[in-house]
Amino acid sequence: MDVLQKMIGWLPQLLDGARITILMTITATCAGVILGIFLALGKISRNVVISKLCSAYIFFFRGTPLLMQLYFLYYAVPMFLPALTINSRFLAAFIAYGLNSAAYCAEFIRAAIQSIDHGQFEAAKALGLTYGQTMRLLIIPQSIRRLVPPVGNEFIMMLKDVSLVSIISLGDLTKVTRSINSSAATPLVYIPSMIIYLVITAFFTFVFNRVEAHVAKKE
Repeated sequence: MDVLQKMIGWLPQLLDGARITILMTITATCAGVILGIFLALGKISRNVVISKLCSAYIFFFRGTPLLMQLYFLYYAVPMFLPALTINSRFLAAFIAYGLNSAAYCAEFIRAAIQSIDHGQFEAAKALGLTYGQTMRLLIIPQSIRRLVPPVGNEFIMMLKDVSLVSIISLGDLTKVTRSINSSAATPLVYIPSMIIYLVITAFFTFVFNRVEAHVAKKE
């Protein structure tokens, strides 16, 4: 009973950390999807310069560890460019995670766009639609249906990767868990912490599965 009481006593702090974890995951993934759309369109653009720049961006963020990107943005960038110092740990993490997520989402979006039958491009051209109108009114809306599974996977991966923000002392669920472990000198805090992670993961997995099923019915 004493152990159970301790775990219950830790819950307020753990839930507060979980709030930061969820907020970071949602905002960073949304930013990643939005930026990813532009990166995907840029990569498949006929403009060689834009295509190469977007490809280089995607290669860099997919080819280097997220932990290093976060560490570099928060600690190294201010050393070279003091004007770009970010005092808010949450903002720094949001930027790093958003930029990283965009690189992965860009590839999902590019694949979804290129999976659309090329005949639809020709039909849109015959109707007098510009490239931008074709993408905005025809191709991207169809691509969204095919993006639910990969974006859902990216969201779940992001949920777990947010634990890396502890290196900049942002109070997410993992950071709070480690702090309690240090002060209480007991690893038992990891039990309720992992349960909270499992509950959050299960909830959002259920949500994305429902969305995917709903979208599938419309096809």
